[in-house]
Amino acid sequence: MFIGGEWVDSDEKYELINPATGEVAATAAMGNTEHVDAAVRAAKASFDSGEWRNTPPAQRAGVLDKVVATLASRIDELTELGTIENGAPLRLSQALSVGFPLMHIQHFADLLRKYEWERPGPVTGQVLHTGFIRREPLGVCAGIVPWNFPWVLNVWKAIPAIAAGNSVVIKTDEKTPIAALELVDILRDAGLPDGVYNVVIGDGATVGSHLVSHPDVRKVSFTGSTETGREVMRTASDTVKRVTLELGGKGPNIVLDDADIDTAVDGSIFAFLMHAGQACESGTRLLLPSSLHDEFLQRMIKRLETLKIGNPLDPETDIGPVMSAVQRDRILGYIERGKQEGATLVYGGGVPEGVEFERGFWVEPTVFTNVTNDMCIAREEIFGPVLSILTYNSVDEAIKIANDTEYGLSAGVWSNDVQRALDVANQLQAGSVWINDWHNISQYMPFGGYKQSGVGREMGPDALDAFTQEKAVTIDLTGRLDRRAYGLVLGTPKDV
Repeated sequence: MFIGGEWVDSDEKYELINPATGEVAATAAMGNTEHVDAAVRAAKASFDSGEWRNTPPAQRAGVLDKVVATLASRIDELTELGTIENGAPLRLSQALSVGFPLMHIQHFADLLRKYEWERPGPVTGQVLHTGFIRREPLGVCAGIVPWNFPWVLNVWKAIPAIAAGNSVVIKTDEKTPIAALELVDILRDAGLPDGVYNVVIGDGATVGSHLVSHPDVRKVSFTGSTETGREVMRTASDTVKRVTLELGGKGPNIVLDDADIDTAVDGSIFAFLMHAGQACESGTRLLLPSSLHDEFLQRMIKRLETLKIGNPLDPETDIGPVMSAVQRDRILGYIERGKQEGATLVYGGGVPEGVEFERGFWVEPTVFTNVTNDMCIAREEIFGPVLSILTYNSVDEAIKIANDTEYGLSAGVWSNDVQRALDVANQLQAGSVWINDWHNISQYMPFGGYKQSGVGREMGPDALDAFTQEKAVTIDLTGRLDRRAYGLVLGTPKDV
């Protein structure tokens, strides 16, 4: 772990398992509540010192520029580490471990350079008042990062908070601490002062919960399941912390009858299979017009048969393993439930055959038809390579099915008529709606959920707002106030 500018070990060690091989990839220190307390103390001390928060924004942006340059110089190394850590195929890992983090950090640096930290207030009332509105950092911000996208989501939690002048404590998932720890030396070499970025490893029930409840933490940014998100929200409310919660999803993917079928087939496969379906915004409910169902399914199965499952370090691999044995067994359990509920298994449904799949944690791409929206495989987040296909007879019915869920993170529409697709998109209850695309999480667009898919947004043009707070300073310009100050505040000549 990394606390207050020092590497910190622990008496308790555990093994990191390569999900493709089931072999030990590394050992790590397991943190506890004492490590959380030490990390929060270090973060608070660094914030209170003012060294980083009082650094001019342009200089803070310069530090982030150096981080971007270092990431760009280590593409191959960090890509391979990412693949070993969480099993993402090499091509995907290059984007998740370097490409997106690099672009997103640069986005935060660019925002920092133009951020409006202070703006004048209006002149109001018969009694002359004016003032200004300041945005200031919050203090100690906690980021809780899941295992599926450890690089990207660590960047989303840590970098905008740091850019805004806060100090940070990151709690990594115990299965994937490497990304957060690799960032330590990159930030230090770029000039970040000690204590601004701290990393604690540990389980959610003990370490995560203690971090969320800590009275000196002012903001919690959490990505994970809706169930855990509810608990984070309850715990944070005891000390009235700000929260950003990016939670579960069950993305509806609507194909309209005028869509280009080949494009929609490929896009729908990408929607549910990227990173073996281990993405909260995956398109796991495919809604097809009844008239298009058979042809679409035939083409989809033919396309699925061309995908390569296997060693994620092979550049030719399309689909890698799932994260753990627990995750594999959970997914296989949902597949059995789908069959028991009466859905028709038309593709996959088990562990791939072959010597290379005897070790590690594997699940075949799996497709169900004859799914109704009341089945568990259509309502619950499986977090694996499982697709449920539902049919509809009218666009209104498709929209109703799509919105009939407690989730609202993502949705998609496929059509050759952009206006028609927009009409559907405007009726979908989701924080991100993609037209003729999926997984297009741009640094320029806000990302977050409706309903029980979350609270708040990450990324986008207002990303720094979530890590700052407003202060209103009001000045009474009547009475004995120096008239020169009057001119300075209003921006008028001093002799007014």
